[in-house]
Amino acid sequence: MAPFSTVINRGEALSLFQKRGQDKLDSDLRSNTIQYRDGRKSEIVGGLAKGSTTGIREGEELPHNGWHHRHVSSSKAPKQQHPLSDTLQFRHFSPLKMSEKITMADIPSDERTPLIQVVQIRPYRARYPHHNLRRSCTLLLTAIPAFVAAIVITILIYPDILGFGSRDPRRSVRLPNNAWPKSEGLNYKELQDILKETPKAEKAREWSKYYTSGPHLAGKNLSQALWTKDRWEEFGVKSSIVTYDIYVNYPINHRLALLEKEGSSKTKPESGADGESEADWKVKFEATLEEDVLEEDGTSGLEDRIPTFHGYSANGNVTAPYVFVNYGTYQDFEDLLAANISLAGKIALIKYSHIFRGLKVKRAQELGMIGAVIYSDPGDDGEIRKVNGYETYPDGPARNPSSVQRGSTQFLSIAPGDPTTPGYPSLPGAPRQPVDNAIPSIPSLPLSYAEAIPLLKALNGHGPNASSFNKYWHTGGLGHKGVHYNIGPSPDDLVLNLYNAQEYVITPMWNVIGVINGTIPDEAIVLGNHRDAWIAGGAGDPNSGSAALNEVIRSFGVALEAGWKPMRTIVFASWDGEEYGLLGSTEWVEEYIPWLTATNIAYLNVDIGAVGSYFKAAGAPLLNKALMEATQLVLSPNQTVENQTVYDTWDKHISTMGSGSDFTAFQDFAGIPCVDIGFNTGPDSPVYHYHSNYDSFDWMDKFGDPGFHYHEAISKVWALLAANLAETPVIQLNATDYATALKAYLLKLEDKAANSPIFSQESTLFTSIEKALDRLHNSSVTFDAHAADLLNEVRHADIPWWKWWKKVKLYYAVRQVNNAYKELERQFLYAPGLDSRPWFKHVVFAPGLWTGYAGATYPGLVEAIDDGDKGGAYRWAGIIAGLVNKAAGTLE
Repeated sequence: MAPFSTVINRGEALSLFQKRGQDKLDSDLRSNTIQYRDGRKSEIVGGLAKGSTTGIREGEELPHNGWHHRHVSSSKAPKQQHPLSDTLQFRHFSPLKMSEKITMADIPSDERTPLIQVVQIRPYRARYPHHNLRRSCTLLLTAIPAFVAAIVITILIYPDILGFGSRDPRRSVRLPNNAWPKSEGLNYKELQDILKETPKAEKAREWSKYYTSGPHLAGKNLSQALWTKDRWEEFGVKSSIVTYDIYVNYPINHRLALLEKEGSSKTKPESGADGESEADWKVKFEATLEEDVLEEDGTSGLEDRIPTFHGYSANGNVTAPYVFVNYGTYQDFEDLLAANISLAGKIALIKYSHIFRGLKVKRAQELGMIGAVIYSDPGDDGEIRKVNGYETYPDGPARNPSSVQRGSTQFLSIAPGDPTTPGYPSLPGAPRQPVDNAIPSIPSLPLSYAEAIPLLKALNGHGPNASSFNKYWHTGGLGHKGVHYNIGPSPDDLVLNLYNAQEYVITPMWNVIGVINGTIPDEAIVLGNHRDAWIAGGAGDPNSGSAALNEVIRSFGVALEAGWKPMRTIVFASWDGEEYGLLGSTEWVEEYIPWLTATNIAYLNVDIGAVGSYFKAAGAPLLNKALMEATQLVLSPNQTVENQTVYDTWDKHISTMGSGSDFTAFQDFAGIPCVDIGFNTGPDSPVYHYHSNYDSFDWMDKFGDPGFHYHEAISKVWALLAANLAETPVIQLNATDYATALKAYLLKLEDKAANSPIFSQESTLFTSIEKALDRLHNSSVTFDAHAADLLNEVRHADIPWWKWWKKVKLYYAVRQVNNAYKELERQFLYAPGLDSRPWFKHVVFAPGLWTGYAGATYPGLVEAIDDGDKGGAYRWAGIIAGLVNKAAGTLE
């Protein structure tokens, strides 16, 4: 039987001792009763007085309610006295059942005296009234001058904070937790040295080998997500997996066959048609829709390799004549309509390149075509072709004839991300929207040029020749194979059967997010690369970037181990679902838009990190200066002169941001300046097998980046660019570059309007924008000079502690400049969005409506001019001018 203790209130015990005396209490205990002051008596049962304020039922343990009785098992009793010191404990031995009574025989003789002695307590003496008054007066006389002094000092140092200056509420700042925000453990030069020395080609090769060792299609690569998270945490970066439930398709079956009519009937075969069966038609050619298995390329022969298909392609089984439509651009289709080529009810045979594949299908669908087949023509491979004497892969650098470019056919220029949740994240239970305007309603298939040749040759002699059209139709590269590039359509007795079976599901996708927290809580840099691929390989797209990202994080991990903590938070992202339509990044931005708006300074993207030797960049002009500085710190792998840097071998061209990678949601939806960088192919580079099984580790090791030196170089540029933005006290953005670029964009638009019969005489259309841009440019020059002076002051300031207010004033000045830089890109967001695609909010940058990959500047105004809409053009000119003036006000 376990002993228990009964605890009674000290006041009650003292009352018993003082009012009734020690002997009376002993008598009560011996008689198993306690008599209270009001005459009541309680019998002690099981150690608890009947009628006391705390009672328990038979068989229950005593509750622990602070000042009341409690039961403590001896086996679990604390070794030290309970911390509530205003208690007295009496120890009794009794069973836990409360039905038995304690008698004096049960109480040991040594437990019959109290455990404390009665102590006389002096009566409480109240404080005299004048003592309270004197203390209150002293506190008030001390607090009032201190409060007034704090207000005066605050107003003198930072007049805007209490409304005494021209305060912009968006510039409100808070004092830091530290005396001064700074990185810790390493100085900036030491950090740069680590980031230049740590990334290694052999480590990048190791990461590439892992990522390309098996299929990692979007929504089917959880093991890679977990592996990536584990590696990052090994490097010292806290990481997590963020999941979204996204609507996508996976391939079930497909067929592409050229059918020729036997006999005189010209009726095409139709499933279920009366009076004619498919037996009246013979298969002239049927495509395998597969890529050759190569002994020299282990990835190409994997049993679980992914079939050739298009993301978001519609299910369908169609049979019809077909038409060669060149690249399937908007202008190509206009050329066909002008030539009176019949398109409705036909299947389109299209070349890859020039624009995003989904927009090729979109325009074909709009013109009444019922299917699309897209192939890679070697005429777009430049010099490196079989016809020019180059061997094809794996024996040489030319394109393998059986290579197939998979890819998404989502209407990317309308909205990226999950097509069922435009503008909000695909979280469990999220409402789903119709997809009619987001993805195709006609089936499509990708094709190799080897299997496109029979289809192209079958059109010989049918319809006009491509050479009769403009120069953009003269790029075919299969003439030596007997292809004449006739347009068609094919005659009624020569038709294509296109069958496409897809399973559409809502499935989880997994982003891996790593964070290094900085000392400034509301300033952050985000770096990202996507992890998913259309094939088992993906050595170039995306896993050259994945390998580089691992090296960047490993390098920062070395700095963390040395005690470094960044000034600004750095976030790393390995996105899932990019290939289908930038799914993982878009859903993440849509979910975290409040945090991104408040904190994100820049997003740095690397998709294809290294597939060639030519450094390429696209970016927001705010980041031009920082990017060029980073490239000057990294030695180029292809030096023609000793110690040449990446900057030295680069043409310095920075393209306009369009779409096609994970920067889109950051730039065009959230208003965050972005850059996308990597080493890409040039005119003399081996042909890159984009989205093909031959984008493999073996191709990369032999042709893409032998030695993986460009993987190492891009890792260094990326890490140093991030460090520059994260560690420099004054954010290294440049407003003057932005204002200059905006003027250049407007000049091009003015030229476009001058060539329009509708707008050539509208001399006042651009006046308001020109005035606003002049204001922005002047403000930017002044602001950047002020920022440079502040940075110089911070770097050389040696302010003694007794002049603390100077440090506070300098801190506020830096914070004000940094907030203005951070918010500048956001000023160009227009909440209603573009007229025909409201998901896109940026009035300066968006993917071209009919290009997708390539960027359009002032897209709302451009589209109004293209549509011949004068009212819309003037409206957009006013919107743009207003936002440019708003941006200028941010800097003033």
